[in-house]
Amino acid sequence: MRRWLKARLLLALVVLAGAALFLLPTFLGGVPEGWPEFLPREKVRLGLDLQGGMHLLLEVEDEEAVKSTLEGLKNDLKEDMRKRRLFFTALERVGDRIEVVLLNEEVKGGFDRLLEDAYPSLKELEVRREGDRVRVTLGLDPRWSAEVKKWAVDQALETIRNRVDQFGVTEPEIARQGKDRILVQLPGIKDPERAKKLIGKTAMLEFKLLDEEHDLGRALAGEIPPGSVILYKRQRDPNTGAIRKVPFLVKDKTLLTGDALKDARVAFDRFNRPYISLTFTSRGAREFERVTGENVGKRLAIILDGNVYSAPVIKERISGGRAVIEGDFTLEEAHDLAIVLRAGSLPAPVKILEERTVGPSLGKDSIEKGIKAIIHGGVLVVIFMAFYYRWAGLVADLALIMNLLIVLAVMVLFRATLTLPGIAGLVLTVGMAVDANVLIFERIKEELRLGKTVRAAVDAGYSKALLTILDAQITTFIAAVVLFQFGTGPIKGFAVTLSVGIIASLFTAVMVTKTVFDYVLSVRRVKELRI
Repeated sequence: MRRWLKARLLLALVVLAGAALFLLPTFLGGVPEGWPEFLPREKVRLGLDLQGGMHLLLEVEDEEAVKSTLEGLKNDLKEDMRKRRLFFTALERVGDRIEVVLLNEEVKGGFDRLLEDAYPSLKELEVRREGDRVRVTLGLDPRWSAEVKKWAVDQALETIRNRVDQFGVTEPEIARQGKDRILVQLPGIKDPERAKKLIGKTAMLEFKLLDEEHDLGRALAGEIPPGSVILYKRQRDPNTGAIRKVPFLVKDKTLLTGDALKDARVAFDRFNRPYISLTFTSRGAREFERVTGENVGKRLAIILDGNVYSAPVIKERISGGRAVIEGDFTLEEAHDLAIVLRAGSLPAPVKILEERTVGPSLGKDSIEKGIKAIIHGGVLVVIFMAFYYRWAGLVADLALIMNLLIVLAVMVLFRATLTLPGIAGLVLTVGMAVDANVLIFERIKEELRLGKTVRAAVDAGYSKALLTILDAQITTFIAAVVLFQFGTGPIKGFAVTLSVGIIASLFTAVMVTKTVFDYVLSVRRVKELRI
């Protein structure tokens, strides 16, 4: 018996010391000087509602990723059909379909073989004869479509995470939520609008040739030649600052994309104007050298998110894997553009479904009120327990303080975030921990009235109250798990602290207080217990 008592006492002391050690950086406001590397260095992480910041719930428009995939397949199919001399009169993407009009029935056999050999992701949805012509409607196979949508959300999550990391936000939370949504929480952010632009920018970089064979004026009048498209460059008037749009007739075929980029940095020209210096990967450098070598004398448009930034003339083959994007940038715009280019383009646009911004002063006010609530509630509980249950009440108060320390230490250990509802969970935990002790003490009082010895009354009180305590705590714990599973940010914060608090209160209210009772009863032969 004495051996088990020492073991329980040692366990309680180790847990208390460990909790205090984990919380020391939090209480001291940082890591003390000379703090050993192997000791905990984390502080309690505060949620947006406590330290201020921005909360965004984004929806990835995964249907756009499907359309983009079909657009790429359409261009590849057009190129392959020309190589195999499979003649067609039209080949266009219409929504989430590709419409192909074959010259005649003879072409159909070769077309089917091409699809079977090189395009397993495409399936024929409809084949219709129109005189000599054969109209084939193609669509993405449902399995491929589902895979593209999943990839789009996964890639968007990774891209947004990379952008936020380079933006310099400390301890951001970026997580997938549901099928096509992404939760972004940026604590302590000082410029929410800039962060929103940085996160939501698609950053689709493309290199395309200008169509100089056709007249731009006729294209603007509505006669756009097949295989070309009108895009615009935003140009700022240096005198008035007004923005005007300059049209360009651009070939639809993309020669190079941002996937070939290795790095993007801000640099300055001789007039101290910022521009973006691009560095390609080894594969991208070879492709860029080939493209420029084959198109000397032509103009190459550099396009970002459908806007032309520049369209310089290719004077010679460009080797070395470098290019520049020039434009009317401010330094901040150039810096943000370099960040999104380095992080990669979003595979599909994202839409903001929910947005909340909490100022740092409001967060500070919430912390102060939350701490006051815990202190006032805790002090009242401590006074009541000590007054009503006397010495046993002081034991319960000790367990209560230990309970709060354990909850906060566990949150530091698992890098959980403390939110304002989480503080409410802590206050509720205080009440639940005391409730368990009240059940035990009342049961001990009943056993003493029956004439049992102090030792027998304490043992009976704990054993008979245990089932009631477990029943109450387990049912509450199940509710907390459900809240965590199906709830969002604030609700999850409440569920986390409540769950940890329940486990901690079982440890402190049952094991720790029983150990203290056993220790006192074994050291001093107590014959009377006033409770």
